[in-house]
Amino acid sequence: MRIETYLRDSARRLGGKVALVTPERRLTYGELDALSDALAAALQARGVERDDRVVVQMENGWQAVVSLFAVLKAGAVLSLVNPTVKPDKLGYILQNCEARALLIRCGLAAAAAERIAAVPSLAVTIADGEAAGLHEAVAFESCLAPARPLPHGGIDSDLAMLVYTSGSTGRPKGVMMTHRNVDAAATSITGYLRSVEDDVVLSVLPLAFDYGLYQVLMAAKVGARLVLEPSFAYPQAVLARMREEGVTGLPLVPTMAALILRMRSLAPGSVPTLRYLTNTAAALPVPHIERLRRLFPGAALYSMYGLTECKRCTYLPPEHLDGRPGSVGLAIPNTQARVVDEAGLPVPPHVVGELVIRGPHVMQGYWRDEAATRAALRPGWNPWEQVLHTGDLFFSDADGFLYFVGRKDDIIKTRGEKVAPKEVEAVLHALPGIAEAVVVGLSDPVLGQSILALVVASDPGLTAADVMRHCRAHLEDFMVPQAVEFRAELPKTETGKISRRLAAEILLEA
Repeated sequence: MRIETYLRDSARRLGGKVALVTPERRLTYGELDALSDALAAALQARGVERDDRVVVQMENGWQAVVSLFAVLKAGAVLSLVNPTVKPDKLGYILQNCEARALLIRCGLAAAAAERIAAVPSLAVTIADGEAAGLHEAVAFESCLAPARPLPHGGIDSDLAMLVYTSGSTGRPKGVMMTHRNVDAAATSITGYLRSVEDDVVLSVLPLAFDYGLYQVLMAAKVGARLVLEPSFAYPQAVLARMREEGVTGLPLVPTMAALILRMRSLAPGSVPTLRYLTNTAAALPVPHIERLRRLFPGAALYSMYGLTECKRCTYLPPEHLDGRPGSVGLAIPNTQARVVDEAGLPVPPHVVGELVIRGPHVMQGYWRDEAATRAALRPGWNPWEQVLHTGDLFFSDADGFLYFVGRKDDIIKTRGEKVAPKEVEAVLHALPGIAEAVVVGLSDPVLGQSILALVVASDPGLTAADVMRHCRAHLEDFMVPQAVEFRAELPKTETGKISRRLAAEILLEA
């Protein structure tokens, strides 16, 4: 099934029902369907064809949801980019995927005007806001006149999305997901969550984060209502909105859980309609799980594990929380998971190995990166297939429940996002006064991992505040180190190369 069919089918059945709630606007399924039809037709009229790549860089809001469905209805491939992505990286993504169109907020377009203008494949830039920022940009509102898109002839094995995620080289990689991949993941997840059209799901997760994107897709699939908030900066206001809307589902990351648990005024049962909570990105500390269950006694809590390359891998059925609170559970429905050794052979219970995933939701590979694709997708346990080597270390217990141990590579996973240390180090090295720098990830009960920068200064007047200010100016928010420490020298290998592993070991021993 193609993903835009989710919206078309729900609009046909439930046209007058509220589909989307944002601070600016409420849209019914019929309205959301019509607006995305109009924008899809506008994209086609401006040169977007089947399989073209279209990049969307917008904050959480009704415009972003209309845009993502419009791209799919036009038969194109969707690539959502976080609004905090800096112009250099946006330019790289546009060039790498040879984007045919860009839908963007005007302020972001103005900041990235030079990078956008340098992309020869771009046929149109559609900007939303008061001032276009680019003199040739088309106004978003002008693309919403009632119209139906032309048939594009697409099928479910076409690419639906390119999801850019950090890689070990420091350059983001485009994870290729077909409509069939996305549908398999959405079907599995809505199945074990028992999602129904009466559900009301509140999400503050960025749509560029696949955990956030799938809240939109899964709500449309079952005909539920999605309440989309721009952030969780004001938890009291978000919880008030949950009560107003009768929210039944709340997707969490550990940072959100920590903020909720710091709310002294929050009484148990304060959101009586809440049916379930989900958590992924990083494991919730066991004390947090216990406190959340006391605060929301009527809600089932699902601990989950996943990665962009297959969306979701495992979930812990809520009835097993008491017996296995540290586990991320079992393979999701219609998926198989194995822990294997270096030769790809299954290991016994309680032996650490790499997690390998088999299922219809596994990616097609990385966009134009054959070497990275070969490393991740390898021959499976049947001769006709490839399976995903996650690069994550796990062990299973005697009953097959899985436990996360750590990552095989250097990628730091913080706040549900992947951070390539080399990318942060490149920014650090660009600051005059820094001679050497290395970035490491440290275990953190809230963030999953926190980012620490160790630097050797060539300018004795350089301060940690200077370094942090520079990082905030050149990196997405989630990539900015939580701390900066100055050192006289950094640990090196015998060949004189700075060693991230030795730096991490020294920090752990300290």
